[in-house]
Amino acid sequence: MVTETDVRLSDGRMLHVYDARPEGNDTTLTVLWHHGTPNTGEPPEPLLPAAARHGIGWVSYDRPGYGGSTPRPGRDIASAAADAAAVADALELRRFAVLGHSGGGPHALACAALLPDRVTGAVSVAGLAPFRADGIDWFAGMGPAGAAELRAAAEGRAALEKRLTTSEWDPDQFTPADHAALDQQWSWLGEIAAKASEDGLDGMIDDDLAYVAPWGFDPARISCPVLVLHGTRDRISPPAHAGWLAGRIPGAELRLAPDDGHISVLHSAPEALAWLAARG
Repeated sequence: MVTETDVRLSDGRMLHVYDARPEGNDTTLTVLWHHGTPNTGEPPEPLLPAAARHGIGWVSYDRPGYGGSTPRPGRDIASAAADAAAVADALELRRFAVLGHSGGGPHALACAALLPDRVTGAVSVAGLAPFRADGIDWFAGMGPAGAAELRAAAEGRAALEKRLTTSEWDPDQFTPADHAALDQQWSWLGEIAAKASEDGLDGMIDDDLAYVAPWGFDPARISCPVLVLHGTRDRISPPAHAGWLAGRIPGAELRLAPDDGHISVLHSAPEALAWLAARG
């Protein structure tokens, strides 16, 4: 059962929150889920059975501009830490792990870096490296549509809005394995993505602008255990991004899933939950 509520922040904004912990909060670990772009914050339904096996409960929220959460134009990646802390406070949750997929990966890492006394472990699945990360060609290996979208974001809000409202979705940015995952176990993800765009593109625009701006924290500051999970055939966030993150974050573990893409890599997420449970 998922309980939904709204949390009002000190600046007057509202965050729409999901609590999928068992009744009585009988869990060994709570994971705060950070969703991708464009998504809303519902806990990842395909992972709920695996989470239950490990005694893991979920909490999450719609990032600003998505679902029931107030937009926050100009937000950076680091702002997720304060929002996550406010959600945890409202749910009386002192310690938690974080897991983010795709665009959620950098936001999960922000929590790990900026909430060191609260985050027990972090997993970034198919996440991006910072835009001006040294030593990698940031756009190399991206599908043309995704690269064009983020290049437009680097030009500014107006260029990005024009790109998003005049371009069509390109199925070639996903691999055959991704399409198979979306047709089967991870069809849920397609439903959530559609829901995220029902009320406009504010959340997606603000996400994209944040990805190509300074993150507001240094991943090298992260002190908790970190797992970087990535597919070797990812066309949205190329695997070089994962290598950069694993090399920058002290003690991070890198797991590359052979032949997986941006979505099919989620088939390995149950093992990531076991990894978090062992460190919670």
